[in-house]
Amino acid sequence: MVEPETFAFLTVLAKNNRKAWMDAHRAERDDALRNFTGIAMTLHDYADRFDPFVAGARIKPKQSFTKFFQEPRDRIGRALYRSDVDVFANAGHPAEDFGYYLHIEPGNCHAGAGLFQPSKEALARSRNRLTDDPQGLTEVLADRDFKKTFPDGLVTRKALSALPDGYENSHPAAPYLKMFGLGCRKDLSDAALLDDGVIDLLIEIFRPASQLVRYFD
Repeated sequence: MVEPETFAFLTVLAKNNRKAWMDAHRAERDDALRNFTGIAMTLHDYADRFDPFVAGARIKPKQSFTKFFQEPRDRIGRALYRSDVDVFANAGHPAEDFGYYLHIEPGNCHAGAGLFQPSKEALARSRNRLTDDPQGLTEVLADRDFKKTFPDGLVTRKALSALPDGYENSHPAAPYLKMFGLGCRKDLSDAALLDDGVIDLLIEIFRPASQLVRYFD
């Protein structure tokens, strides 16, 4: 599924995160972009095996994976470019709606479902859902298949030190209300993603993850 050249490109990009280097390697960058588009199309083609809403949605190639260039407000450190990529399978927009993802980063690959970089409006909607139905989330996290696939439960890329204004520490969803975007993840080896048959493994990951997507829909 992931081409060896894509892993090689991301590995070298991490060590040469400069515009001059990227400009000199546009051909390799374009090959990686074609690989990401192909992966997104494969996930969409098989979506009827884990989420009929994704299967019935029109795939949007330009929204199907994160871009290399990082806007200044999104940068971590001084790097201009991401050396990791998330490929999405969503019924909506990956900044607005919960969906499925495959994270491709040499030595740190994983897959799951979530909404990790929500817009302001999407973040408000997810927090409202948590406050309105905390028991529903508890049931998702307690599901046998979900717990087996995602033993760490919910994870986030950014956690607040305190609850947002208007929320009480006593609320049963308080730990998740501190998360600026959240989801579940299952670690994968690089070798697994090099195998075309990994789609079956991804489907087995996405099926229990669909409960989380449906909760936030």
